[in-house]
Amino acid sequence: MKSKTHGYIFLLLALTIFSAQDAISKHLGSAYSPIFVTMVRYWAFGLFTVVLASKMRGGIAATARTKHPFLQVSRGILLATQVVLAITCFSLIGLAHSQAIFAATPIIVALLAIPLLGEKVGWRRWTAIGVGLCGVLLILKPEGGFFDVNLLLAVVSCLNFALYVIATRYVSRQDSAMTSFFYTGIVGAFVMTLAGPFYWTPIQGWDWIWMLAVCLTGTSSHYFLIRAYDSLDAAAVQPLTYIQLVYASILGVLIYGETLTLNMIVGSIIVVAAGIFTVWREHVVARRAAVPN
Repeated sequence: MKSKTHGYIFLLLALTIFSAQDAISKHLGSAYSPIFVTMVRYWAFGLFTVVLASKMRGGIAATARTKHPFLQVSRGILLATQVVLAITCFSLIGLAHSQAIFAATPIIVALLAIPLLGEKVGWRRWTAIGVGLCGVLLILKPEGGFFDVNLLLAVVSCLNFALYVIATRYVSRQDSAMTSFFYTGIVGAFVMTLAGPFYWTPIQGWDWIWMLAVCLTGTSSHYFLIRAYDSLDAAAVQPLTYIQLVYASILGVLIYGETLTLNMIVGSIIVVAAGIFTVWREHVVARRAAVPN
């Protein structure tokens, strides 16, 4: 019981820090190229994964051993791309609107898992997927007859992250969580170091502090998330991740003066409800399948 309590505390810390990181990233992404900001973030993240891997049994060599080298590299590229897309969305669309669309990720994952992972989906999850997608359409609904094409970037970001989650599910069948985490940091840092220098911009004044803050929040949030997964399973973690949508709405309104429309609020409620049901139903089906006949 105590272990689970600690798990929830670590999860809440991780989600709170992730949200602070998003708010800082929005500020930096408005002043510097998202690719440049992502590169600096990944330098800290990559160093963190190396240090963490070196402390594992067998060290870096054992941690780096994988059954799926191509997929692990692809995961690293997908997540690095996701960070760039997310920072761009925060700058162009806003924290609240972006997170409202990102909340559809579990629904997209459930949809893609059918052809890519061969998972079977019953009528309950199909219904939840359909309802959730209707919620996304409501969030995307034009206000005043004008459709913001930038919202499509958030949809692309959501699809990209869903592919990352699918790939992560697949490799987890044979690779450890630490191995996947190691490749996420190392590959991302390598890829961003190849691209980032082309977008190099001198960091001005107090932005040095914000850049350091985004690096510290990036490493600490992932550390707390790992600790949370030590005590909690995915079915317990996923519903609570929607706290980020609440945080994003509060920070977006209070700090950046964003506006929450009725479509966004209602659509978000629909998406979150459908997402929680989808994850819960997956957990129920998985538990039934694990019970021997």
